[in-house]
Amino acid sequence: MNNLFYKPEDGWLADVIPFYEDGEFRLLYLKDWRNREEYGEGTPWFLLGTKDFVHYKEYGEVLPRGGESEQDLYIYTGCILKVDDLYHIFYTGNNFHYPAQGKKQQAVMHAVSHDMLHWEKKPEDAFFAPEDRYEVHDWRDPFVFWNEEAGEYWMLLAARLKEGPANRRGCVALCASKDLTAWEVRDPFWAPYLYTTHECPDLFRMGDWWYLIYSTFSDRTVTHYRMSRSLEGPWLAPDNDALDTRAFYAAKTWSDGERRYAFGWNPTREGEHDGGTWQWGGNLVVHEIRQQPDGALTVKAPDTVDGMFSLESDIALRKVLGQWAFAEGSATVDAPDHFACAYGGLLPVGAIKLEAKIEFDSNTKSCGFILRTDETLEQGYMIRLEPARSRIVVDQWPRKGDVPYAVGMERPVQLAPEKPCTLQIYLEGEVCVVYVNGEVAMSTRLYDFKSGGWGIFVSEGSARFDIRQLEPVME
Repeated sequence: MNNLFYKPEDGWLADVIPFYEDGEFRLLYLKDWRNREEYGEGTPWFLLGTKDFVHYKEYGEVLPRGGESEQDLYIYTGCILKVDDLYHIFYTGNNFHYPAQGKKQQAVMHAVSHDMLHWEKKPEDAFFAPEDRYEVHDWRDPFVFWNEEAGEYWMLLAARLKEGPANRRGCVALCASKDLTAWEVRDPFWAPYLYTTHECPDLFRMGDWWYLIYSTFSDRTVTHYRMSRSLEGPWLAPDNDALDTRAFYAAKTWSDGERRYAFGWNPTREGEHDGGTWQWGGNLVVHEIRQQPDGALTVKAPDTVDGMFSLESDIALRKVLGQWAFAEGSATVDAPDHFACAYGGLLPVGAIKLEAKIEFDSNTKSCGFILRTDETLEQGYMIRLEPARSRIVVDQWPRKGDVPYAVGMERPVQLAPEKPCTLQIYLEGEVCVVYVNGEVAMSTRLYDFKSGGWGIFVSEGSARFDIRQLEPVME
């Protein structure tokens, strides 16, 4: 199956548990059919393979859910590691029916395999949150790694302290083991009293820094990261501590030995319209993670994805408002006290990449692209750079009411006048991912306007656009 943003044909993709071996990323993922009548209750794990994040091989269900009376009716997030010739999965066994029966809702559970396709569950290895220090129903998302310095395996967990302000009890719990079977619960790895919980913890080292990745839904629904030179902390927040927007969640990372990637999901919206409530699960989005000289992380499109877009289309811009000057693939306008826009043509039905180098003057209030618009640019989605506010946002035009279209979509970015800014816009179906300067990602989802063209605009300022429109060459 070829998809820029993968989803199973008969359901939706949620949390991804990545692994890499023999030149292939093997992505275990939680599958949700959203059809209990036909598929029953619960969440199993499926397996997906890819070498380029465009072509995917479906291996099918590999870790089946338990029955209604079993702990792992819902197999929630976990991790995978390989020791010698044996693969180990540690996962969350979740049963929403258990609390009413006086049982603990969540447990850490264990399974092993020789091929990643056939797994043997080890129910005897399951363990629960200790009642003396943790809330008993929040004990999930295990991440296991070998701590070379300590000479033991460490497990990080999304947990909640038993005491403290109710909405600030979230912590990253810590367990340790010598044999991956018996686990000792230790003091929390990190308990900052910042969030309700820290979902899907993930940890890796790059250079001199350790990075802790986690997702939250209290102050913001995003994937955060913290950085430290030691596993003992302190875990420091960078200026921009999120990998993406509200539309990229539960990201976990893995490396192919040279590059590290973040695997998250772009959520659907209830009722398939722009005002609908965000849902659990959606389409796969993959970012490549890059480390900056100060240790901060940035993200960009994977090279294999970018390289697929090699079929370039001619661009014939047409002015709608303002006095534009057009050349081959470029457009310039001076609009110091008004709005100017130009129409670029229809968008293709399939995947597309719009790439632009934009240079604006110091007085420019905003500039950018309009997607899925008409020839007058009177409707559509605005990808808007706002230099004075140091941000990029997604907006809808016309907008209903006085609430900005998508507050959770905005991303901080440094925008300097007279210094070219590069935008890469990837669009396929409902999913849109924008990269700024190959450093900042802004994912979103588009429903209400399903087709149309594209255009560019400048509001109260001057700008030059150099634009390329590319489509993928799918083999």
